[in-house]
Amino acid sequence: MHPAMVTTPLLSLEGVGKSFPNGTVALRGARLNVLPGSVHGLVGANGAGKSTMIKVIAGAHAPTTGTVRWKGEEVVWRTPGAARDAGVATIMQHVPLAPTLTVLENVFLGSRGPWRLPRARRAEFARLLERVNYDIDPDAEVMDLAIGERQMVAILQALATGAELVVMDEPTASLAEGERRVVFDVVRRLSAQGTAFLYVSHFLDEVLSLTDRVTVLRDGTVVEEGETASYDEDRLVQAIVGRDLLAVERRTAPPVDAAAPVLLTVRDLRSPAGVRDVSFEVRAGEVVGFAGLLGSGRSEILHAVYGADARARGEVLVDGEAVRRTPRAAVAAGMALVPEDRNAQGLIGTFPIWKNISLPDLPSLASGRALPRERAEAERAERVIADLGIVCPGPEAMVTELSGGNAQKVVFGKWLHGGTRVFMLDEPTAGVDVGAKADILELVRRFAAQGGAVLVASSEFEEILAVATRVFVVREGRIVAERPAHETSEEELLMLANGFGEGGAQGAA
Repeated sequence: MHPAMVTTPLLSLEGVGKSFPNGTVALRGARLNVLPGSVHGLVGANGAGKSTMIKVIAGAHAPTTGTVRWKGEEVVWRTPGAARDAGVATIMQHVPLAPTLTVLENVFLGSRGPWRLPRARRAEFARLLERVNYDIDPDAEVMDLAIGERQMVAILQALATGAELVVMDEPTASLAEGERRVVFDVVRRLSAQGTAFLYVSHFLDEVLSLTDRVTVLRDGTVVEEGETASYDEDRLVQAIVGRDLLAVERRTAPPVDAAAPVLLTVRDLRSPAGVRDVSFEVRAGEVVGFAGLLGSGRSEILHAVYGADARARGEVLVDGEAVRRTPRAAVAAGMALVPEDRNAQGLIGTFPIWKNISLPDLPSLASGRALPRERAEAERAERVIADLGIVCPGPEAMVTELSGGNAQKVVFGKWLHGGTRVFMLDEPTAGVDVGAKADILELVRRFAAQGGAVLVASSEFEEILAVATRVFVVREGRIVAERPAHETSEEELLMLANGFGEGGAQGAA
């Protein structure tokens, strides 16, 4: 039966509020109705309350006020296990699979009953693959799988529990275009079979093309909900952030004066990690984009320039001075790297905001460059929080309490007051919403306007074109083409990244 013909929601939230002991109010009278067999979009800015709503649905958080109903009956799920047993499966952005176990073992991890018998497991696994029209080796270890394949294992795992509702939190944030299409096809296929989905994504084009209905959260409150067909991207953005940000995101940077000094020089950079004979220059005030598909080597180039790849060879110069091939030397020379995986490489989760922000520049914040001055560190954190508009209770808040966009701003903020001249950004807006994305892109523009040099590696070509002055196209670890940003397009960059069209010379400033 089509979702529009169903009157009783599979899941409903009525007047749900959630407050935390530190005074944070994450949800205020929120509502949600997910129909059987539907794909329901949930969107909102980072910090809007999406993660909290997901955790309420998954049984990880008990609501402070309001009611949760499952198939029309009021329920109180006090643990994720209780929600899972009822028929709710949640797939978080960072897929929590056991990397040393096989695909088959992960799919039936925690299952009870006949799944303990290898033959029964394999027979059921085959039926699950038929349901999703997908093929994967059941004996492959998860650690050897690509990110897209891991996402499919998580979906199979959800189906193995008998889930009637699958909650997907940013399911395509780290996927290449081909992998995204596979996920879309599976969601549509399962929805047609009667499985409902709550699809949480900051990719608005996905929400508009994939979902039946959409709910918009802002500041913990539902501000809009309705049939997805009644929305376009402009209306959805305005509902999310309360203002038009698309023009800000899409503003192309003007070319940089050819007489501007060269800040960064890279010569003959190469590495077994997949960097091959890379040379280029970046001038003061310039933003250079590295456009490439997943696995192209764009991230590896940034890590090699920064000295994070010990096997890399070649020359890196800042202001004409050679930089040793270590991150410490890079920082001393005025270079900063904002990595793609901010949680594992950009932040220390056991530290509060103020400690994370002061880490790269502790000597200048210490008495005699030795004794910590916590007041000075806290003052810097307060300044960064104000400058970047970081939404948090204060500098003492743990970075693990922040939304994705605000956590990314902390990673930026720790480099802003320590003499950084060259910023290298690897997928700087991965996992953040349109509001935070616009803020981060504006930070990039501001840093360049103040005379800095910026390198941005991204698979989001629209994002590169929004801030870059020049674009290098990367394929198989090489720069295969160079284009002025104002003279190219997403379509041309995609063709070049796929190996179509003519390459350009490297490295001309």
